[in-house]
Amino acid sequence: MTDSKLRHLDDIDEAERFRFLVEQSTDMISRHSPSQDWTFLDVSPAVERMLGYTVEEMIGTRGYDLFHPEDADNLIKRSASVRYRRGMYTNVYRYKHKQGHYIWLETTSRTLRDEDGKPIEIICVSRDVTEQTLAQQATRRLARVVEASSDMIMFCNHNTRQLTYMNEASYITFGTEKENPVVFYLEQLFEPQVYSSLLHDALCHAAEHGTWYGSIPLKLPNNQPRNAEVREIIAHRNLNDDMSVEYYSIIGRDITLRRKAEEEMKRHQLEMAHISRLLSVGEMASGLAHEINQPLAAILNYCRGSMRRIEEGRFKSISEVGKSMELITRQAKRAAEIVKRMRSFVKKTEYQRMTFSLNDSCHEIAEFLKQEAIDHGTVFEFQLADDDLQILADKIQIEQVLLNLFRNAIEAYNGCQKNHRPVIIATRQQNECIYISVSDEAKGISKDVLGKLFEPFFTSKATGLGMGLSISRTIIETHGGQLWAESDGKTGTRFYIKLPAKT
Repeated sequence: MTDSKLRHLDDIDEAERFRFLVEQSTDMISRHSPSQDWTFLDVSPAVERMLGYTVEEMIGTRGYDLFHPEDADNLIKRSASVRYRRGMYTNVYRYKHKQGHYIWLETTSRTLRDEDGKPIEIICVSRDVTEQTLAQQATRRLARVVEASSDMIMFCNHNTRQLTYMNEASYITFGTEKENPVVFYLEQLFEPQVYSSLLHDALCHAAEHGTWYGSIPLKLPNNQPRNAEVREIIAHRNLNDDMSVEYYSIIGRDITLRRKAEEEMKRHQLEMAHISRLLSVGEMASGLAHEINQPLAAILNYCRGSMRRIEEGRFKSISEVGKSMELITRQAKRAAEIVKRMRSFVKKTEYQRMTFSLNDSCHEIAEFLKQEAIDHGTVFEFQLADDDLQILADKIQIEQVLLNLFRNAIEAYNGCQKNHRPVIIATRQQNECIYISVSDEAKGISKDVLGKLFEPFFTSKATGLGMGLSISRTIIETHGGQLWAESDGKTGTRFYIKLPAKT
């Protein structure tokens, strides 16, 4: 066989091998006319798997018509999705599937030219990158969300504890600039005791369980006048290695505005509580005047009696004068104690936590309201716990709530035709909580009124402002407790207070 025939056979074999490779390739290989409509001249069978068309359907089709309208002129506009290298263009774009939806293709194309440089045809190799492109878009969207988040989001290396990424909110809270990055380590962002205990435990919990939720205060650099805390830690593992923790996502929150709002709310609450106490004392004015008049009248009588005995020469010894002085002193102390108790109750104070006896406070408030109870024909009955119940709270505020409930129970008997009018005060401790109940046996409260009882400005009294119970509930909830009422609407009402016991 001659050399020319052998070369011809080699050419045939080479062409067959090439065609075989083209037909078996998972990428779509196509030839197009050099005109702007990109008409398909030939295409590999992969087109059916990729675009849903048969080879016969694609040949002669205007390729330009299948581009997504936004991507059709990528090459002409040299869009960011187009890359050029050594005479070849790589373009990422959306292309229409036979079923009507669009898929993402990455196509590398090259124009073949004749000896004069005139375009003959365009050869393209395309592959489906829909999944990859959508994943990249999702990542970019997530990155934009992370950057725009008002929460602080930071990535921390597991081994070095160095922050490898911080979003915009983190830079603002730390008082630094993204353009001039500062290297932070976790140890710099917490007080030593917090870092070695709370944060260490949180990182260990996240490493073991995947996530940790809670609240750990941050120590901001450069003494920033802000407040921030870590709320969540997520552990990310090395999936390609031994599943060890690679880094942590730390999510924090700037709580400066919230802290200011809480302080403002607390200040407002103290103002309202003070006003409520003043109103309560105003409502009890006649009773207090009567209670103070009693020791004052006794002092006046002892003084007059002593003067008469002196004038008549009836004192036989200094010891008899001393007894009179002792009686006068006792009544003066009684009057002073009434005034002192009233001034303590109405004075404007900051929130002060202290440990005190709840049973003693119940007796003190009952003593404070003694005259009002007598005027209404009511009596206090105590069912107090045998143990001395100690609680950690603001004593004045808790006594304000008790006074409000005691007075409500006294006034519940208005218009009630009953000879025995008890106000029953009970205390007990169960598990880690202390319970106080204040009950009356009057007419009770209807279901409709019971549902509105703690709403601001709601009152069933002709002269009431409707703020007492609302303020009382706020005070109890501020102390981590609950205040509620129960009534059958016929035989009386019982108010309950639940507070955490002193630990």
